[in-house]
Amino acid sequence: MKVPEEYFRAGVGAVIIDGRGFVLSLERAGITGAWQFPQGGLKEGEEPIYAAYREIAEETGIAENELELLESAPELLAYELPQEARNVKTGRGQVQYWFLFRFNGEESGINVERGGEFRAWQWLPFPELLKSTVGFRRPVYQRLAELFERHLYSMDESI
Repeated sequence: MKVPEEYFRAGVGAVIIDGRGFVLSLERAGITGAWQFPQGGLKEGEEPIYAAYREIAEETGIAENELELLESAPELLAYELPQEARNVKTGRGQVQYWFLFRFNGEESGINVERGGEFRAWQWLPFPELLKSTVGFRRPVYQRLAELFERHLYSMDESI
């Protein structure tokens, strides 16, 4: 059996923007006010881009054909979970491949409740999402803001 402190889980994450450069933000089902991007684990042998499409579909109902891949992060990004959040599935945290997509579908098709992980969604300027995400994810999200800045609406604030 793996000991959670000994490994980081391989994963993927997706920043999805609309035509204005706002980001798709998902509110966790069990933590009111905790907003984040779609993300999840990488299955053995799975290519990261296909894992990203799978996670997006599972968590939002958005199909691959409704997304346009704009960029991928040039580096892996990692976050470490607080001690009390670690378990055999999550490990110590995640090391993730990140992708930036533009959403070209119908908003009526977005359904975050079906997967059970999230309870609501909204389009936000990236700085607003940063204010509402849990602390351990914030450094990864700040780096994503730097990497994908040219695509994002910034509210005239530094990201």
